[in-house]
Amino acid sequence: MAFDGIMIAAIVHELAESLVGGRIDKVQQPEGDEIVLAVRSRGGNHRVLLCANASFPRLHFTAAQKENPLSAPMFCMLLRKHLQGGRVVSIRQLDFERIVHIGIENLDEMGEVAQKTLIMEVMGKHSNVILTDGVMVLDSIKHVSYGQSSVRQILPGRKYAAPPGQNKRNPLLLEKSEFLGICSENESLAAAKVIFHNYTGISPFSAGIICQLAQISPDVPMPPDKRDALFAAFADVMDDVCYGKFQPFVIYNHNAVPAEFAVIGRSAYEDDFAKDFASPSQMAEYYYAAKDSGERIRQRSQDMRRHVQNLIERCVKKAQMHEKTLDDTAERETLKLYGELITAGIYAIAPGDKVYHAANFYEEDMPEVAIPLDPTKTAAENAQAYFAKYNKQKRTLVALQQQMAQNMEELHYLESVREAIGNSHDEADLAQIREELAQQGFMKRQAPKKKGKKEAEKKGKPLHFVSSDGFDIFVGKNNAQNDELTLRTAAQDDIWLHTKNIPGSHVILRAQNGRVSDTALEEAAHLAAYYSRARGGSLVPVDYCPRKQVKKPSGAKPGFVIYEGHKTAYITPDEAKVNAMLQP
Repeated sequence: MAFDGIMIAAIVHELAESLVGGRIDKVQQPEGDEIVLAVRSRGGNHRVLLCANASFPRLHFTAAQKENPLSAPMFCMLLRKHLQGGRVVSIRQLDFERIVHIGIENLDEMGEVAQKTLIMEVMGKHSNVILTDGVMVLDSIKHVSYGQSSVRQILPGRKYAAPPGQNKRNPLLLEKSEFLGICSENESLAAAKVIFHNYTGISPFSAGIICQLAQISPDVPMPPDKRDALFAAFADVMDDVCYGKFQPFVIYNHNAVPAEFAVIGRSAYEDDFAKDFASPSQMAEYYYAAKDSGERIRQRSQDMRRHVQNLIERCVKKAQMHEKTLDDTAERETLKLYGELITAGIYAIAPGDKVYHAANFYEEDMPEVAIPLDPTKTAAENAQAYFAKYNKQKRTLVALQQQMAQNMEELHYLESVREAIGNSHDEADLAQIREELAQQGFMKRQAPKKKGKKEAEKKGKPLHFVSSDGFDIFVGKNNAQNDELTLRTAAQDDIWLHTKNIPGSHVILRAQNGRVSDTALEEAAHLAAYYSRARGGSLVPVDYCPRKQVKKPSGAKPGFVIYEGHKTAYITPDEAKVNAMLQP
């Protein structure tokens, strides 16, 4: 379920109950597209998140604590000037759209009461947080110029105008005769489309839930005799919205991964595939926690990922060139043979001969070999020419083999880095990878920035899991963590695991009293397969052995080790099993 009109209504109902009458103590902007308001009210202290992220825009209470930049952005400073110390006087949804107006009273520079409106527009990539004086835009978290939109500009000093409507009906004003008429006009449309094409604030997912409540398939046109049932279900949902009767829950897929969320239609889903929450905000915070973090890390790592991918493609092109050069040196032994046969029969070759037919005495049946000659050269000079070509190709081969080995080593290393970028969970992980690439000469080192004490101490750590029978398992997210985990953290009797000839994470299964269980070993192998390039595969080979049998060659690249005396397990990664073991 997207943040549609129904979800916005649920959030507005929740916020209004707790915040109206409260005072804004703090305004923070931890991300470029996020505002957090700390509000003190009779119900306690609350933190409200207004997020204009293009992928996951939303508005709700939050318990998450993010680090704020050392210097606040200009928009944050403006909000502090106008809102900090102000009183929340109203929170309302605009015409069941995905727009929320938060009215705030505060004293202006002259000491007089002035009202400002903080507007949250949840509109996908067009989402925005806008501060107005009720008429004019004071500023916004995203500026929209004429070059970006000729219809509606959001700039300081411009008059605020709501986003243009879609000529849909307000479902809060639902009438049966009008609804039945819409159904008749759209007989060929699927049942869910009849609802979300004609009523504002209803997402396709919410429309599908309404159809399920009416026991109608949402994906096919509905029979005329089902229209009354669909209207009744639709009307019941809108009554619940009007009276603030919401049922927040998250819907899981068959891999036990959160797939959707909703605040209506709980009875349409089985308990095994749904989890209930006390409030819409708790539900939204839970659902978006991993998704939003993952999306932000993906965005921040995009340049580095692209750079590493370009390096990988360059290595692949080098490998192709090396193969071509290798083919060119394939005739070197023939050149040597020609030189030796000419030398052996040097007196049988007359000046000006273009071909010398010689018996190849290196083979048992001594087949005849036709050797091309340069008629302008003597027999000895022809022989020397063949030996010179042979020696040149031999030297080329030796150098080529070294270059091929170096290129393959770089390719395997860069593939491991690409996998590590995908496994990154926060900025600290990316910083480790960026520093590692700089140390290896694959990326320029960034100019050092001033860091606060907390930021300077922040360092990426391996993931921690616990097996179903209580054994600790650690997973490195990048090569620096892999080396630290395997070479310095793990004990000699711990079990080391890694996918066989596949880029992935080092996994350490902590032994208890010198032993590990078969269950813990299997689950650790699941983690090794899951945190590798073969995550989506089946029967992934995972090598494992005691840590004491793992060594790092001198001068080897980060993350590279050799091992012996290992065994191999074949694992099909199970995401549900992985999620069940992850520790917060």
